[in-house]
Amino acid sequence: MSWIGLLLLAYGTTDLTNSLRPVRLLPGAVGAIVTVAVGLLADLGHGADLAAVLVIAALAVVWDWSVTRGLGRGPAALPLVLFASTLSVAVALSGAAGHAAGPLGRWLDDVAVPVLSALDPDRALLLAGVLMLQLSSGNVLVRLVLAVTHTLNPARHGTPSDPEMQLKGGRLLGPMERVFIVCLGLAGQLTAASVVVAAKGLLRFPELQSRADQDRIHQLTEYFLVGSFASWLIALGSLLLLAR
Repeated sequence: MSWIGLLLLAYGTTDLTNSLRPVRLLPGAVGAIVTVAVGLLADLGHGADLAAVLVIAALAVVWDWSVTRGLGRGPAALPLVLFASTLSVAVALSGAAGHAAGPLGRWLDDVAVPVLSALDPDRALLLAGVLMLQLSSGNVLVRLVLAVTHTLNPARHGTPSDPEMQLKGGRLLGPMERVFIVCLGLAGQLTAASVVVAAKGLLRFPELQSRADQDRIHQLTEYFLVGSFASWLIALGSLLLLAR
């Protein structure tokens, strides 16, 4: 479980850094450094755990490179395949991962927040990775899905015909709704997440119908539906990881 949390944390930190400071090589380097630092704080610095930490740190750099290419002129499917394959391997090998402890475990024992103090270090690491995934990485994955399905055309990015510019509020709304869905799921109120789904559709309806050009309306609708379902699947998939 600790390796899965570290992997998600590495990707999430890389993407968050890229959204805040899109400097060449910086996001991947930050993701790698955070991975190693958290791994050492969780006492994962020996044997197979150390090897896994170093591999995940390297994957943060590779992830940064693949996303930059995928959202540019390169194949958008490449980072999606990388994400799915590395996560699958991490899940498959999760039984071989050591148990997190060290300073992270001692901090959880001493923290005065009941929700955190009740967590064991492995689950806390996984929860941190899952929540980090819902932020910038969720948006990155959604954009990659849109590019693969040709719903989002990189050549039109930033132009008036770009649906992402016309529905740009989704960049903020997406992370908020994913975190909200995950929190509802953890609280055992997953059914209440349907309210979020319904509310988003109703609030977006006037925006989708506000264009006189029918072809543009169809583009906006397709962008909204594909992006929304991809975003919801990321949140629900994250809940499956936490349910292990």
